[in-house]
Amino acid sequence: MKLSRKVGKLVSREGYRRAWRRAQRSIFRLPFGPVMAGVDEKRLREIEKRHAGEKYADVDHWMRVNRERVQDLKLHRGRPQRVLDLGCGGGYFLFILKRFNHSVLGLDVDRVPLFSELLEVFGVARVVFEIKPFEPLPNLRQQFDWITAFSIGFDRSCDNVRWGVQEWDFLLRDLQRQLAPGGKIYLAVNPLPNGEYLTPEVRDFFASRGADVERERIFFRNGLRG
Repeated sequence: MKLSRKVGKLVSREGYRRAWRRAQRSIFRLPFGPVMAGVDEKRLREIEKRHAGEKYADVDHWMRVNRERVQDLKLHRGRPQRVLDLGCGGGYFLFILKRFNHSVLGLDVDRVPLFSELLEVFGVARVVFEIKPFEPLPNLRQQFDWITAFSIGFDRSCDNVRWGVQEWDFLLRDLQRQLAPGGKIYLAVNPLPNGEYLTPEVRDFFASRGADVERERIFFRNGLRG
């Protein structure tokens, strides 16, 4: 099969998946009214004003982004789950999950005052920890039904060198001990300088461990294989 036809099929498949997710969001809506009920809107607007210009300070925008994440993972439609979010930032994703009675925990560094302020307003718990290659996560004293990570930034060194198979293999094996039986892992990486999201070697590795890989999305629907 010619390369152009292979690429065309891949684009078509990804396009279909994205269109289907948009349709699902329209069918299974997630209104903001109940989500924001009882939140101190005044404090949120004060935080927005104080941190104006910072990437994650636009509360309305990042609420919409994370609403779509919750909808795409169907976490607004099922029973309560235990969710660990790696690199939780300001806690937008976990805050929405709390409104659906999920038990949530974030893990991230404590270097951005904006994030600490948002987490306090949202009432989201965070374990302060920096993910580094070949270093295990702390003992969180529980197992999780979901482990998520969005816009991943921990998979690169200070000189912007991305993780390879060995670094990812170590992290996945470490996450496996944090995962409850039947648990799921969802990861979303940032693009490489060339616009790609994963090297062929890393993509093949994720697939070999049972992941459904779609551009930046790496979804272990049925836990880890091998």
